[in-house]
Amino acid sequence: AAGVTTMITVGCDATTTASAIDTASRYDGIYATAGLHPHEAKFGVDTIVEFLDDPHVIAIGECGLDYYYDHSPRSIQRDVFAAQIQLAHAHGLPLIVHTRDAWADTFDILAAEGMPERTVFHCFTGGPEEAQQCLDLGAYLSFSGIVSFKSATALHDAARLCPIDRLLAETDSPYLAPAPHRGRSNQPAYVTYVVQALAGLRDTTTDSVRDATSANARLAFPALGP
Repeated sequence: AAGVTTMITVGCDATTTASAIDTASRYDGIYATAGLHPHEAKFGVDTIVEFLDDPHVIAIGECGLDYYYDHSPRSIQRDVFAAQIQLAHAHGLPLIVHTRDAWADTFDILAAEGMPERTVFHCFTGGPEEAQQCLDLGAYLSFSGIVSFKSATALHDAARLCPIDRLLAETDSPYLAPAPHRGRSNQPAYVTYVVQALAGLRDTTTDSVRDATSANARLAFPALGP
């Protein structure tokens, strides 16, 4: 009913990557990624390598740095992030980046390893300055339900700044449900509210944002097909 026909289920460690692959193998229109979230970096990148040749895996990630929670030591986070960038290059796969309170190190590591041609900053939460830095590198910005929150004014500015051909919409289910469902469990269907919020901020139609973000997703993740 929400019009969602295609979705990417993101792996954050070996267990969730295996689950994502299993789901993708059973349902049309669902795709998987293989990644080690910075929270799980302490388990080592070797725990996900075995999944990278599975045909249902269409990207590396989510991976990156999270200095807000520091569930894994920062030095290990940095090493594992760099290793996953190298895997993206080696396998010719897009990269999905998670970064929180770690912009400088994130950009430094991407510069050192070479940012993959197709890189998505997932659940983007920066302001216009960080957005411009990502865009200057050629990355896509993916906005979640946070963009619908009235208090997220810096994020609103970033959403207005982002060129339409670099804009993506996501849910990050089951987290970060958009208004009017904030505080409840999120679900893929709620991406429609994210699209509506983006359209309102950009003073354009919901249809134009829906069509653009759908087209951009297929460019960012070529395995989704035309």
